[in-house]
Amino acid sequence: MNTIIGTYECKVDAKGRVLLPAPLKKQLAASLQDGFVLKRSLFQPCLELYPMEEWNLMMQKINKLNRFVKKNNDFIRKFTAGVKVVEIDALGRLLVPKDLVNFASIAKDVVFSSAVNIVEIWDKDLYEQSIDDGVDFADLAEEVMGNINDNDNGIS
Repeated sequence: MNTIIGTYECKVDAKGRVLLPAPLKKQLAASLQDGFVLKRSLFQPCLELYPMEEWNLMMQKINKLNRFVKKNNDFIRKFTAGVKVVEIDALGRLLVPKDLVNFASIAKDVVFSSAVNIVEIWDKDLYEQSIDDGVDFADLAEEVMGNINDNDNGIS
């Protein structure tokens, strides 16, 4: 799977259907036939859209957990809570199930935001709040990425 790029604003209809923006649909074209998995995010009030190939890779990692360890079992249950297999219909729409609409507090406007190999789906207002959360991004970038140096020249 290639890296997904972009942030796109869309409208959701009364039935929970969202028309995928053309640039995003084009990036996901190779995954359209296999379908997608839609789930609750662990850390944010948003949804995560996994192309089936990416979901299967994630499940391979999770399947390595020893289920006789209670913490692992609890994690698996919470990680997969509300998981749904979804498809993009012939008109390019994604139907977001009602329980997931409620979880993410999706109202009228949504944001599709790329997150490397998956897509986050946010209520627009909540997305804006998460971006403007008061965290100094320069400090965060230094803390998270500051010690990564893959090149011999000292430039990341």
